[in-house]
Amino acid sequence: MFDTIIKGGMIVDGLGGEPYVGDIAFQDGVIAEVGSQISAPAKETLDATGAIVTPGWVDVHTHYDGQVSWDSELAPSSHNGATTVVMGNCGVGFAPVKPGEEKTLIELMEGVEDIPGTALYEGIEWGQWESFPEYMDYIAGREFAIDVAAQIPHGAVRYYVMGERGKQNKDATAEDIDAMATIVGDAIEAGAVGFSTSRTIGHRSLWGTEVPGTFAPEEELLSIAGAMGKLNKGVFELIPAGTVGKLEHLGGERTTPEQEHAMMRNISVKSGRPVTFTLIQSPDYEPDLWRKTLVMAKEANENGARLHPQVPSRLIGYLTGLSSYHPFMRKPTYLNKLAKLPLSKRVAAMRDPKVKQALLTEKEIKHEAPGSMENISALLGRGSGILYPLSDPVDYEAGPDETIGSLAKAEGREPLEYLYDWMLEDGGKRFCSLSAANLPKGMEVLRELLEHPETVTGLSDAGAHVTLICDATMPTTQLSYWARDRKKGERLPLEFLVHKQTARNAALYGFDDRGSLQVGKRADINVIDFDKLSVASPVAYKDLPAGGSRVMQPVTGYIATYCKGTKIRENDTDTGARPGRLVRS
Repeated sequence: MFDTIIKGGMIVDGLGGEPYVGDIAFQDGVIAEVGSQISAPAKETLDATGAIVTPGWVDVHTHYDGQVSWDSELAPSSHNGATTVVMGNCGVGFAPVKPGEEKTLIELMEGVEDIPGTALYEGIEWGQWESFPEYMDYIAGREFAIDVAAQIPHGAVRYYVMGERGKQNKDATAEDIDAMATIVGDAIEAGAVGFSTSRTIGHRSLWGTEVPGTFAPEEELLSIAGAMGKLNKGVFELIPAGTVGKLEHLGGERTTPEQEHAMMRNISVKSGRPVTFTLIQSPDYEPDLWRKTLVMAKEANENGARLHPQVPSRLIGYLTGLSSYHPFMRKPTYLNKLAKLPLSKRVAAMRDPKVKQALLTEKEIKHEAPGSMENISALLGRGSGILYPLSDPVDYEAGPDETIGSLAKAEGREPLEYLYDWMLEDGGKRFCSLSAANLPKGMEVLRELLEHPETVTGLSDAGAHVTLICDATMPTTQLSYWARDRKKGERLPLEFLVHKQTARNAALYGFDDRGSLQVGKRADINVIDFDKLSVASPVAYKDLPAGGSRVMQPVTGYIATYCKGTKIRENDTDTGARPGRLVRS
């Protein structure tokens, strides 16, 4: 007798094969049979007629490093069909850490990933570990809805070894480099699935300093990668300099994208390890640099490298609304009279014409911490004209005539003044997004990036940017938009999209036991009502430790999600089951 049989669903196997109608049976967390009709008895039978059946998503770019301490559900990834997540990206994380030195790592995470420091101070069980192997043992003692894998972050390693010199990005000595390589090697040997670093000056701590390792010379990275190579395990993940532009307002990136690519190629060839790096269209370089980078990656891989550009499945956008960051939040009147009011009272107060006039005309007071994401309020104000109001469900190819600027022009008003009134509607719960001036054109770039054989999909940043970015729904959008909803351009085959975020990502990280619907593989499975699969506009929740808030997009359409054969979600609702564990390399 099987534990569960999923009957009559459209099976999308994760390998890119043509979908077909069939049954899947699993027992003891492992797929036991796949066929057109399975007649054996089962403890539970799920009729999946009319639904699609896929492997669980493997999300390789998340930041649950702190959340694993307080949230067993690992929302919102578990809401979006993910059954395995990889955290510890971008060179930031919470191990290794010497007793009493947690503050620096918290300020790094708060500045780079926009997770409230108050939540990190209160929610993390500090003192339970010092070394990275001890951190993994701590995670291994906990239970989650889904599986978690961890990468060791460069920022924490450099600070642990070099102290203030590492924090200030001073040059490492030969002894420092050897110590860092040893720590990374020990972590990989203990089961860390990779090492991560950030090289863009845009990633800064709460106090405005670059992440430790930002300017690390190639020999430092080669030594660390060499330690991974000796063990023949682990992925090298990085954010190259130039990823989001030249950043001249911050002093300018010190290396070019071409130099970064040559370095990554060298790291991969000499260590034998795969390198995955963020690739998006950058505003400050030639428009088709991303396409040239794909060509360079392909050529490198044909000559011994293993480079895998990591690309998003939708445009990354900055949210603005009264429950997130907005252009008025650093005005004196707002800070002194409105900021601490409940949303309903805030909206009522902002309807006062005198308050409106003050908020539209007062000069901003910058946050005392230069790296605080609150300082993005000025950018949101300057960009108010190209903000896109978010509909429900979200339209990812809205036209330029639907921006706040266009709507304001139609009424003969200024964009910022129009935005002010717009935000007060619907009880102040509405959101806009600042992403690209031409959404359809931007999505066409993403189509090429997704289709390229060298790329992997990621960059959901799940668990991070809890107030500014809401991209944890990327795995859901990857299906609903690209295979079903796209109107202004070519759609992509469902089986290709499923493969891209299951078997493809699993193979990168060496997760050989999952990622496809095959006998002997883990029963990590999604049953999806594809016609109803939908991503709603953002909603603010006050559910972080210390009363912190975060913004998430509700999703619908997941009939069931199984992690290792246990149903963790049913009809978009958490079942309370916690079969997820730490995944070691």
